[in-house]
Amino acid sequence: MTLAANLARIREQIAETCRRANRSEAEVALMAVTKTHSAEAVMEAYAAGVRLFGENRVQEWQEKLPSLHHLFDATRSVSPSAQDSAQDTAAQMHLIGPLQSNKTARAAELFHAIDAVDSLKIATRLDAAARALGKCLPILIEVKLSDEESKQGVSPAGLPELLAALAPLEGLIPAGLMTVPPWSEDPEHARPCFRELRLLRDRSLAACPTLTQLSMGMSNDFGVAIEEGSTCIRIGTALFGTRQYTAGTLRSG
Repeated sequence: MTLAANLARIREQIAETCRRANRSEAEVALMAVTKTHSAEAVMEAYAAGVRLFGENRVQEWQEKLPSLHHLFDATRSVSPSAQDSAQDTAAQMHLIGPLQSNKTARAAELFHAIDAVDSLKIATRLDAAARALGKCLPILIEVKLSDEESKQGVSPAGLPELLAALAPLEGLIPAGLMTVPPWSEDPEHARPCFRELRLLRDRSLAACPTLTQLSMGMSNDFGVAIEEGSTCIRIGTALFGTRQYTAGTLRSG
């Protein structure tokens, strides 16, 4: 099937799930995950109507950007709302993979938002870089809700302390939470993680009113994620097909 056909099928699934969950489709943004996919694939997705994209690695996006700069302008201010970004006429690129300390300045320059902040150290560096660029950078806090060593994120118990420490950082907007549950062929296995993230968000809103987003759900489990309150689903394989990995390419995120 073509990318446009895949996108139409995914949007139909989103619409059906939202009807079943008594939610509005406007509450759920579709992010196209483009890691390992070419700049041409990004342009094809844009032509099909996608406006919200995610990359896992700073270097990979830096290599693609020269071919795509006419679609993306990382200097402009954007709304921290994933829903609003999906309605924008210009494209947004978010960093959704782990961020190394030595890449924070470049990430703040190249991306519209950073969706996987998991420590005060990274946040402080991003804040300094964003303020130097005259930006106010939306971020999502990654929460680790499983015992898998490969997963990253702040613990649920550590979330209130991190949010309190982020409050003075004027270059950042804590816009929401994200998580990646353990892989399973059965989407229902992810439901407890998604539900726990929603409850964490709800409990955190009084202390951090900007923390409205829930980025959770991927190609295999986005229906369950939407039922549990996701405001942004991250879709790669279902949209672009199987990723083409090369030597040295990490399967992160």
